[in-house]
Amino acid sequence: MAEEHRFQAQQLCANNCGFFGSPTTQNLCSKCYRDLQLKERRSTDAKLALNQTLTPASASASASAAAASSPPAISTAPPAAPSPPAAEGREAAPPAAAGGPSRCAACRRRVGLTGFKCRCGVTFCGSHRYPEQHGCGFDFKAMGREQISKANPVVVAEKLEKI
Repeated sequence: MAEEHRFQAQQLCANNCGFFGSPTTQNLCSKCYRDLQLKERRSTDAKLALNQTLTPASASASASAAAASSPPAISTAPPAAPSPPAAEGREAAPPAAAGGPSRCAACRRRVGLTGFKCRCGVTFCGSHRYPEQHGCGFDFKAMGREQISKANPVVVAEKLEKI
């Protein structure tokens, strides 16, 4: 008899999806119950969003009415500086078209992503990447001296008094 009571409690889902429901899930199967909760959550989120959009709109309407009655604010920003005139017969070209990083500065060959940027700040192709090949004006000796002086600070001990 106890076995009969266990099997009588099972009933089909209230949405007629073919699965069994339970009283704890409002006679719905687990999937239908999850969908119901998701739908309820979305509706409450939509109601909250609607209430939040209505509240600032009424506050901004009262603020705009108050602003209309107050005197206009004075701007303290400086006037915009005039732009420099362009060179005669030439318009300003983008940096890539004027020998930028997409072309070698020595032979004007397209380098794209394979270009080598020298310490002098210019991009070169594979054959002009070495400083000897493009007549680099960067002072490598001074840079080396500076690196050595930073890496090896001068240590001076305090003078000892003679006894």
